[in-house]
Amino acid sequence: MSTAQQLNTRFGIDGQLGFREDASGLIVAEIGNPLATASLCLQGAHLMTWQPRSQAEPVIWLSRDVRLAAGKSIRGGVPVCWPWFGAHASEHSFPAHGYARTVPWQVIESGTGPGGATRLMLRLTKNEKTRAYWPHDARLELAVSVGEKLRMELSTENNGGSGITISEALHAYFRIGDIGAVRVTGLAGCDYWDKAGGSTLKKQDGIIRFAGETDRVYINTAAECAIEDDALKRRIHVAKSGSHSTVVWTPWTAKADKMGDLGQPVGWREMLCVESANAIGNALHVAAGTKHTLMVEYRAEPLQP
Repeated sequence: MSTAQQLNTRFGIDGQLGFREDASGLIVAEIGNPLATASLCLQGAHLMTWQPRSQAEPVIWLSRDVRLAAGKSIRGGVPVCWPWFGAHASEHSFPAHGYARTVPWQVIESGTGPGGATRLMLRLTKNEKTRAYWPHDARLELAVSVGEKLRMELSTENNGGSGITISEALHAYFRIGDIGAVRVTGLAGCDYWDKAGGSTLKKQDGIIRFAGETDRVYINTAAECAIEDDALKRRIHVAKSGSHSTVVWTPWTAKADKMGDLGQPVGWREMLCVESANAIGNALHVAAGTKHTLMVEYRAEPLQP
């Protein structure tokens, strides 16, 4: 793997993009341009932070208790869940949400996009361990564009001779003022699997509000949704394409206490996950010789009274 110095020589952009080695030995890309700041760990291609210059608070949430470690997932940011979402269908010893978020990725391109956004492209690195989890000939890449908007494109290219089935998500953690003072709009009328309520199939009635543990997989929806935050007085828009599921999750007190890495005692109240996914019945078949791209775009604006 390349060193931080080698990455700076090849991909660094003066005043915009640099690479550093964390105390853990993992390499982190630091982005700072006139539009926004962000950080991304090359392990897992894990975007950890994003804050437009127009925002007083970060838009992407990262646990204050986070400690980077080789082979360990990062609490917060935007984990890449691939090539399965949740538990593996048959191998219970395999990591939840796939292996992509805990293995090395390599930088393959960097640049400045239209309007001054900083662009970074990464590719999943294959090795014996990843092939044990996933023996198929598939290439996974993530393109990230950091500006006033955050755009992420997760592309699966099937280079094998037969079709493959994947489930996936960009598991975004959003910074909010307080979980009791936010609501999610845009999913009214959608069917969802209520995983916190016995894995039963239900239909969303109006706006989503939070008063306890929530773990829902909304299915058969490509709709844009939004987090309306009365405490921080802003609206976060979540637009997507190539995604037919949206996951909405907050752990609440009991589960957060068991997890232990959410920034106790109240860190969990300051985050909400709204994930763009292809999960459960929306798992994807990617035919041989084709490519599928899941795209998300996030933006924040003032919440008008």
